[in-house]
Amino acid sequence: MPLIKRIVELKPEMTSWRHDIHAHPETAFEEVRTSNVVAEKLASFGIEVHRGIAKTGLVGKLSAGSGKRAIGLRADMDALDVPEKNEFAHRSKHPGKMHACGHDGHTTMLLGAAKYLAESKSFDGTVYFVFQPAEENEGGGRVMVEEGLFDRFPVEAVYGMHNWPGMPVGQFGVMPGPMMAGFDIFEITVTGRGAHAAMPHNGIDPIVVGSAIVQALQTIPSRTVHPVDAAVVSVTQFHGGDTWNVIPNEVVLRGTTRSFKKDVQDTIERRIREIAEGLAATHGAKAKVRYERRYPPTVNTAREAGIAADAMAAVVGRENIHTELQPTMGAEDFAFMLQAKPGAYAWIGNGPGESGESGCMLHNPGYDFNDEILPIGASYWATLVERVLAKA
Repeated sequence: MPLIKRIVELKPEMTSWRHDIHAHPETAFEEVRTSNVVAEKLASFGIEVHRGIAKTGLVGKLSAGSGKRAIGLRADMDALDVPEKNEFAHRSKHPGKMHACGHDGHTTMLLGAAKYLAESKSFDGTVYFVFQPAEENEGGGRVMVEEGLFDRFPVEAVYGMHNWPGMPVGQFGVMPGPMMAGFDIFEITVTGRGAHAAMPHNGIDPIVVGSAIVQALQTIPSRTVHPVDAAVVSVTQFHGGDTWNVIPNEVVLRGTTRSFKKDVQDTIERRIREIAEGLAATHGAKAKVRYERRYPPTVNTAREAGIAADAMAAVVGRENIHTELQPTMGAEDFAFMLQAKPGAYAWIGNGPGESGESGCMLHNPGYDFNDEILPIGASYWATLVERVLAKA
């Protein structure tokens, strides 16, 4: 595997960075320590640092030669509200929070590439290293774009990368078109009439109504959306009642939907409202629906997906690049950057997905980023820059 020699030499240093970030997880828009660590390292590499974008986000600017072209490389920094179950030395020091999605590794790989490129200046143009907060649920990528990310740091294209458990180490995945689905959330408040549990005929039971709504919502992807279009409707919360013998007055259902097409998204929202309100009325109750459109689909442009694949192939060999993938119904707020600029979002193999050393799937309390892929990812980033901004 022809990794960049200098980056391979940096692996112990990168591993220590990653373990430090992993041990101090910070969630959406609270990445103060992480942002400080990243800023200090970039400055020590001789990279110009710009802070305060989307609160805790920052951008490092590195120029070499006289070229006018520029590209952006993005890594996310935030952790999740997940209690860590691992017992290794770098486990989370913040109870209830952990890097369960590998953003500690994403940040480290981009820092490793930044250090190498600052030392080598092996390109002609400008690289913007974008360190983004709040990828998990809160749309930090959207906020960065809205706050003028690409006005202040104009790029011809932007690239992102995420570790992928279950994909072998030394492999990448990237393709043109959709990589990840759009992500919306909904909340349904069902109001009935509370009563003694022994006398249900005196009330209107919102738990029964809510249960009927949960069942009926499953007909949206199976009976309303066209069979060849992908759609997911998942109820993930059901809150109601406080004691054994009281039918509550109200219950609240919450969940998420996923889709790739706007017309499917429109259909899902419309049917959630119709089903909730209609079933509630049938039982003599009322339903109030709140629906929020969160992240659009993550869609790669064909040219940039090809450029990314070529850079990956230069690092790990063409046979280790997957370009015909099944898009995931997971979502990514890198989508907002891809709406603003051409670009490509890629997956890097993190090794086994089962429990064990560097195993477990994303968002699992036993997850850990695989340190063996740090030099692979950093070499990809650096190779991408050297190829796109090649010296004449």
